[in-house]
Amino acid sequence: MRRSFAQRVLRVSLAGCAVVLSSCGSSPITPARIEKALEATFSNLVELQVSRLRLPPMTAPDFAVTAICRKQTAARNAGAGDWTCGVVWQGPDRRMLRDTYDLFVATDGCYTATAAGESLGGPMLKASDGSDVKNLLYTFDGCFDTM
Repeated sequence: MRRSFAQRVLRVSLAGCAVVLSSCGSSPITPARIEKALEATFSNLVELQVSRLRLPPMTAPDFAVTAICRKQTAARNAGAGDWTCGVVWQGPDRRMLRDTYDLFVATDGCYTATAAGESLGGPMLKASDGSDVKNLLYTFDGCFDTM
């Protein structure tokens, strides 16, 4: 039996739609996973940064980091792509600080975070002894489990 051209086009179109719809499940890349990963990485980097700047020592939990993240341009707040995260944390002088990061999150759960402004001092900082120190908080990478 020969199928008409219209029937073949319809069949191919329906098969294509089925493939597209089957890939529309929920993403493992969620605000909660990104926030948890960003908070841990940021806290650890601040601890190391304080040491490198020769300031009085503090541990990662002392910084009380909280992140709130949202997808920049999407109808749903999930998936790989561009995200913006607000970070609230307690600085070495015990003041609450607020910073914003632009993140690019890949499908494997790895991300690059870049400070969205100069509130963190740019890529280089001056230590208490006057030496130049790379600002670990200016841009950094991290990953989280997508399973």
